[in-house]
Amino acid sequence: MVVICPKCKVRLRIPDERIAPGGSRFKCPKCATVMLVRPQQPGPKPLNEKKILLAHEETQIQERIKAILSGAGYEVIAATNGIDAMVLATKERPSIAILSVSLPKIYGFEVCKRLKEMKELKDIKVILITSIYSSRRYKRPPENLYGADDYLEEHEIEELLLEKIRGLKGIEERPEEKAEKKIEIPEPQPSTKEKGPATPPDMVEKARRLARTIISDIYLYNRAKFDEAIKNDTLFTSFEKEISEGLKLYRSRIPEGIRESGDYFREEIQNFIEKRKKELLS
Repeated sequence: MVVICPKCKVRLRIPDERIAPGGSRFKCPKCATVMLVRPQQPGPKPLNEKKILLAHEETQIQERIKAILSGAGYEVIAATNGIDAMVLATKERPSIAILSVSLPKIYGFEVCKRLKEMKELKDIKVILITSIYSSRRYKRPPENLYGADDYLEEHEIEELLLEKIRGLKGIEERPEEKAEKKIEIPEPQPSTKEKGPATPPDMVEKARRLARTIISDIYLYNRAKFDEAIKNDTLFTSFEKEISEGLKLYRSRIPEGIRESGDYFREEIQNFIEKRKKELLS
């Protein structure tokens, strides 16, 4: 390694094998200054360009995305909640992370913010999957992506996912790829074998997951207004229309028996509000 004498500024080349793990002292041949030279610390391990982190709470959507990415030659590592996504990103060092905004434990947009703040992962590219509960709900980009590099709505996965990845990686699309028709990923077909009803814990989690999806989407597309409403305790009046639409969807997808067992829709909204309040006050 090359070191510079702090006194006379002469440059000295010292073989790495002569430097002990805890450091070694060397005398400058020009001015006789004694220097403590420590071994160079290895830089952060580079991100794996062929590895992609996929974090989504819905198994069927995970399978759709995995099919597309695997077909394009990428290695996919998957998580179903925000904590596991953080652990995998740190351990596996993928070059791209695809995150659902409504991940349980830590919301996807919060995971994105934390990853971007980590020195060893600052170059990771993040795509947020938004507007999951309604394919035509929004006609504009989210107000804030928490440092994400791009976003994708669920109904655009087959059409735009690879295009967005190529864009983030700076890969030119080959002419023959442009001419190809879009690959259709078949939707999972229900089994012909009769199955019993899902266990209540599964259905309760499904209800909570849908509620998280709805409230996180409302927040992502209306961040400034949402935070102002939280500060003024007027969220349910300021977003009466959006919450009403979300509740209608919730009721259409969650069986009555599960809805009667608990007000999971309102509970998840309250959880989101309380969490956001703490963030605003910190």
